[in-house]
Amino acid sequence: MLKINKQDALNYHSQEPAGKLEVVPTKPMSTQLDLALAYSPGVAEPCKAIAENPDDVYKYTAKGNLVAVISNGTAVLGLGNIGPAASKPVMEGKGVLFKKFAGIDCFDIEIDATDPDEFIRIVKSLEPTFGGINLEDIKAPECFRIETELREKMNIPLMHDDQHGTAIITSAALLNALEIVGKKIGEVKLVVSGAGAAAVSCLRLYLALGLNKDNVVVFDKDGVINAQRTNLDPIQMQFATSRAVTTLEEAMTGADVFLGLSAANVLPAGLLLLMAGNPIVFALANPDPEVSYQLAMATRDDLVMATGRSDHPNQVNNVLGFPYIFRGALDVRATEINEAMKLAAVRALAELSKEPVPEMVNKAYGDNTLAFGRNYLIPKPLDPRLITSISPAVAKAAMESGVARLPITDWHAYEDQLRARLGVNQKLMNRITSAARANPKRVVFAEADNYKILKAAQILQDEGVCFPILLGPQEKIEAIARENSLDLDGCEIINILKQDAKRDEYANILYQKRQRRGMTLYEGRRLMRERNYYAAMMVETGEADACITGLTKDYGKSIIPSLQVIGTEDGVKRVSSMYIIQHKKGPYFFADTTVNINPTAEEMVEIIGLTARAVRFFDAVPRVAVISYSNFGSNSGPLPEKTRRATELAKARFPDLLIDGEMQANVALSPALLQEHYGFSPLAEKGANTLIFPNVESGNIAYKVLQEISGTEVIGPVLMGMRKPVHILQLGASVRDILNMAAIAVVDAQTGSRAL
Repeated sequence: MLKINKQDALNYHSQEPAGKLEVVPTKPMSTQLDLALAYSPGVAEPCKAIAENPDDVYKYTAKGNLVAVISNGTAVLGLGNIGPAASKPVMEGKGVLFKKFAGIDCFDIEIDATDPDEFIRIVKSLEPTFGGINLEDIKAPECFRIETELREKMNIPLMHDDQHGTAIITSAALLNALEIVGKKIGEVKLVVSGAGAAAVSCLRLYLALGLNKDNVVVFDKDGVINAQRTNLDPIQMQFATSRAVTTLEEAMTGADVFLGLSAANVLPAGLLLLMAGNPIVFALANPDPEVSYQLAMATRDDLVMATGRSDHPNQVNNVLGFPYIFRGALDVRATEINEAMKLAAVRALAELSKEPVPEMVNKAYGDNTLAFGRNYLIPKPLDPRLITSISPAVAKAAMESGVARLPITDWHAYEDQLRARLGVNQKLMNRITSAARANPKRVVFAEADNYKILKAAQILQDEGVCFPILLGPQEKIEAIARENSLDLDGCEIINILKQDAKRDEYANILYQKRQRRGMTLYEGRRLMRERNYYAAMMVETGEADACITGLTKDYGKSIIPSLQVIGTEDGVKRVSSMYIIQHKKGPYFFADTTVNINPTAEEMVEIIGLTARAVRFFDAVPRVAVISYSNFGSNSGPLPEKTRRATELAKARFPDLLIDGEMQANVALSPALLQEHYGFSPLAEKGANTLIFPNVESGNIAYKVLQEISGTEVIGPVLMGMRKPVHILQLGASVRDILNMAAIAVVDAQTGSRAL
């Protein structure tokens, strides 16, 4: 478990600016006009519009994306009743999570009121300000009444996350755990330690999923909850057992599931031996669970276990739910968060757990073995797919249950909006991947004795993007797959050193191609023992449709075999490469970034033509700027002169292409600068989306700087001008990079004629 130093935590919160949240204007505030529009007199106009039509508050203010995190500090984390002021760091933290994971703005509000009536009155009065209310850290049993009455009185989505967030996450984990051990929820016996808000809400949701209440036994700090107890709230008493059970030992005998929402070490490990086969234990007390994870796993090897801790598998973390539930509720302007929406979140979360885990998640957690099973019941909190899985499911449930006031009609566009809120615009690659799935092709991977390639191959095969062909020693590939729990069923594995006849056939073809360039048959046979040559020849002979390589060798060495075996397309003298920069404003295209070291003006024209064609391949209209350190002759020198000459030649050769230069990069990307200083430029209206660099140094440096510091995703390099689809990865590419390039290669192969 991560150890937190007290002073480090205090320093983190006290460093300037203090706290974890700030308010940032969303509109310009730099001129007198800006101020007049933002406040007096301009602000009167939206005020009058809202007075005439109250729903316009969502149009003219931030209400639709604003949630209040509200507490009175009576049940804070494991700290108890510490009061509203002391709870503020927790509420700020909740606000940070809303923003980070779902793009939702928050104000934290700490209320100095323990009387439920007063608390309800205060929160109800805040309804005009907020689009949703997240209640937090309010002690039971008051929290039950507070939430129930506020839901009845308010017309915006409201949820007490301590109750329902835990219930939703554990429900998804329980469904998946039961599936793994082959048990049905209606038949299992459940023992619960704890009878607070979270436990009650969990039980309610489990009942909605099919749990039999007669199979439930609940304990609190005073013992079993049965009809003889007189000191409990009616909400808790609804789970009183009629069974003749008085001790935890009796309850655990034959039990299938234990749910702990109580205190550390209240479950002796020996009691686990009394449970039924393949028992499920959710020990969720924090920071120490009801039974130690290590001790529990040592006691029974058939145990499926979850805790609230990040250093054990199956962490039950409410951040898997509340940001995305509120996101979906806000986006359809729901009047409440109802049971249908909660159940939709449960099922979406459970289903996402069964999908292949993205490489970025593996990397974040340092675990390449994450796959649906006993140690992976629910997704990890850093999984970027949570927002596009849970929020649409919640929104649909709101619409179907009749509480949505702003229905969504285009779900693909909605998913794009969700990604854009987080600065993750995947529209371009979504289209490419969808096109690849529609007509998958055979993609040969030359470096298949590598975990990243095999992980990508599994995902590509599972998702129907392509038919992977893996080159490498079969024993080694299968060993890597076993070590990392990869399923390569459906992937063809070829050990080229055992393909004597095919290598001889390929060697003869290569010899015929290059005998007048110094190639001997002996040399051809030697080269065909190298996987890059063999893979290129598979594409050349039609035994594969595309080739991916370059993960373990530098670009120059990786591209030579394909150039010798396949060559450039007719009319192309030299290939070039392009990177796609995925920005929240849309994609940008950079060329040449890897191949041509210092092209001449004439060679730059060919790069421009190939790049413009490639940009169109990605369904974008190329707006091309030829980049220099000069703006339209403002500086002299060999480089500005070269780029100026390239621009003139390209305009003559491609008269329909929107292109201009030479210009500096910031000018090219800024319509405001262009309009202010260079209104004559055809790029002035929208700015450039395609940058042609004068040499590989500038292009390579530009994309790598952006990749590291701008929060953008970089896709590529896309190799342009080959006669058949070949793409060379950058050295050390991630699994995500490989997936992107494989999808691009498939669509490239689908076109028949060259598009890249």
